[in-house]
This record gives sequence, C-alpha cells and structure tokens, in this order.
Amino acid sequence: MASLSEYKKKRKFDKTPEPGPTKKKTKTGRMFVIQKHRATQLHYDFRLEADGVLKSWAVPKGPSLDPTVKRLAMEVEDHPVDYAKFEGVIPEGEYGGGTVMVWDYGTYAPEKDEDVSAALKKLKFTLNGEKLKGSWVLVRTRGRQWLLLKHRDYYTTEEEVTELAPVSILTRRSLAEIAEDEGGDIKKAATGDPKKIPRRTGVKRRKKGSKAKVWHSNRSVA
Repeated sequence: MASLSEYKKKRKFDKTPEPGPTKKKTKTGRMFVIQKHRATQLHYDFRLEADGVLKSWAVPKGPSLDPTVKRLAMEVEDHPVDYAKFEGVIPEGEYGGGTVMVWDYGTYAPEKDEDVSAALKKLKFTLNGEKLKGSWVLVRTRGRQWLLLKHRDYYTTEEEVTELAPVSILTRRSLAEIAEDEGGDIKKAATGDPKKIPRRTGVKRRKKGSKAKVWHSNRSVA
C-alpha cells in the first residue's frame, strides 16, 4: 500500500520548502513528472502517480530516447502528488540538499490499466509529456534496482534528450538560474547543466511569496 511515512521521516518541514506528506489525487490520477536534481550527484527523479502518491525512481543518467540504451532506475520512497510542481532549492544539510528542476511533466497510461503499485517485475506505460512521449518500460532486476527503457516507436532517437532539452518545463530556467533565484549554491548547481544552454528566457529573481510564471510550449522538446 502506498505510504508517505518514509518521505515524512526523512524531512524536516520547518527547514525545507518541500510539500508536506499529504495523499491526494489529480483529476486523471495518471500524472507523471521528471525532476532534474543536483544533490550530491546529478540525477533525474522519475515519478508516476498511483494510489494518491508519486511512485518514484532515481535515474542517475536521466531518460534516453534510444531503445538500445538501458538506464538504471533506483526505486526510492513515495512522494506526495504536490511534489510534482516543486522547483527550487532544498537547503544544504537537509535530505536531498541541492537544486530541483521540473524537467518534464504530463500524463501517462499504464498498459492494460496495470496496477502501478502492485507491479513486481515489469511496468509498461505510455508517456504524454512535453519532452518525453511514447511507449516505455520499467523492468526490475533485483531489490530496488530497475531499468528504464524506451520502446521503439515514432519518438525514438539516438540524440541525447537531456542535452537537447536541458531547462525547466515550467520556467525555462537552468539549474544554475534556479539556484541563483532561490538562494542556492550556483556553482554546485551549474555542474549539473550542460556546457551550452539556451540564453536565459525564464523567470527572473522574484520577491519572496510571489508565484513563478508558468511557461507553456506546443513543442515536443523544450
């Protein structure tokens, strides 16, 4: 059964801006999000909504659109659904301390309405995001260790999507820009950005308490 007890145990909510451990459901109940996270090491957090939480995997090298590439995905604790829109800085010294970006966001459909929470060895699904689309599969190899693979379809390519589309789907900011705006470690965050990133077109530094602007695009890769 999905639970947020481990998520709650690992965090001090009077010190971190992360959302609290509340279970809820979106209208579709099938949201997915990928968050680019520069903590001790850069990785991508892949999350699928199920049973009122986000089932989560840490993907060190990020997703690949090349069906011949297998990406390690380590299963981690469930996260609250509200975490899908979290973009900012987790204070150093706290669990997962570093800069977080909403890299991709959308909906997904499990094959044959498969129970995501009950999947023991394999989970097939279709993604409909801004950057990632088409058929995918998560395959458990042992314990918390899974592999994330792209099925061959219209959306496959050998080009590296994490390099082609490095910035936030919400605000068009790079990791370094998010760190700069939110009071994080700019130098550390910048090591998670590719050498060449688009000219800054995202939100600028905003006053405390104000909401970020949301960036929308009709392009499949942003």
